[in-house]
Amino acid sequence: MSAWGIVLIVLGVLLLICLCISVRIVKQATAVVVERLGKYRKTLEVGVHMILPFFDRTSKPISLKEIVADFKPQPVITKDNVTMQIDTVVYFQITDAKLYMYGVDQPIRAIENLTATTLRNIVGELELDETLTSRDTVNTKMRVILDEATDAWGIKINRVELKNILPPKDIQDAMDKQMKAERERREQILRAEGEKKSSILVAEGEKEAKILRAEAEKTAKILAAQAQKESLIAIAEGESKAIEMINSAQPDAAYVTLQGFEALKVLANGNATKIVVPSDIQNVSGLLTSISEVIRNDNIAIKAKTNDSFNSEAEVVDTLASSSTNSKSKTNSIGDDNTDNQ
Repeated sequence: MSAWGIVLIVLGVLLLICLCISVRIVKQATAVVVERLGKYRKTLEVGVHMILPFFDRTSKPISLKEIVADFKPQPVITKDNVTMQIDTVVYFQITDAKLYMYGVDQPIRAIENLTATTLRNIVGELELDETLTSRDTVNTKMRVILDEATDAWGIKINRVELKNILPPKDIQDAMDKQMKAERERREQILRAEGEKKSSILVAEGEKEAKILRAEAEKTAKILAAQAQKESLIAIAEGESKAIEMINSAQPDAAYVTLQGFEALKVLANGNATKIVVPSDIQNVSGLLTSISEVIRNDNIAIKAKTNDSFNSEAEVVDTLASSSTNSKSKTNSIGDDNTDNQ
């Protein structure tokens, strides 16, 4: 083989090597920065690209996907001088590969330090309780501040989250005791409310029971009164019919006198202090007057509440005996008069 043939073969191999070196394939969601003789030349996006061998130098592929950076816990002091450990998670995305390459050295470390200082500034304005309950506020403020600061680096901060907030051990113990006391207080409140409702229900039940008992007693008294009314009406009607029957029978003087003695016998068993017996026991009107006097005397005796009922009964017996004697003497005198007249 001649010398020219060897030269051509060597040139072909070199040309093939240069062609392979000059070809760059950029994958999806990545970017490549090209420098020519140490100066920024261009940014290669997705696809196949040609560069000048030995003069152009390409950087490592830069990922344009969203990146999650989990930073170590940082000591933070709150407004009320409580030191606690807070670790954060930052979600960011590279939007400009050129600014990312030339904007800051070690961008991830820069974001971590910026996150720590921003977190200290924000939490330093809050007390412990506010810090524990204001995570959303802290996250929003940090995202705005970090996004504004990293625009010059070609980085977009999408979200910032406080992963853990770890107060000191003594603060955690105090918080546990407080939480336990709060739970016990809620338990006591719930128990008191339950007892209150139970007492109310019991009182309402007793109230309804008393109302029902009162209504039952009322109904019973009404029925008893109606029964007594009907009984009195029936008795009165019976007595009225008896009187009508007696009147229709036209009783003689002996029958009337006998009924008067029966009435006096009943009255004598009462509490009357005295009984007035008319001289003319055969006269019905006189008998009625005697009964009225006895009833009036009975009422006076009941109001006075005297205890000499025994003496009264003795006086009644004597009175009845004398009345009976007078009646017999009058009857005998009447019989003698009738005999003389005959």
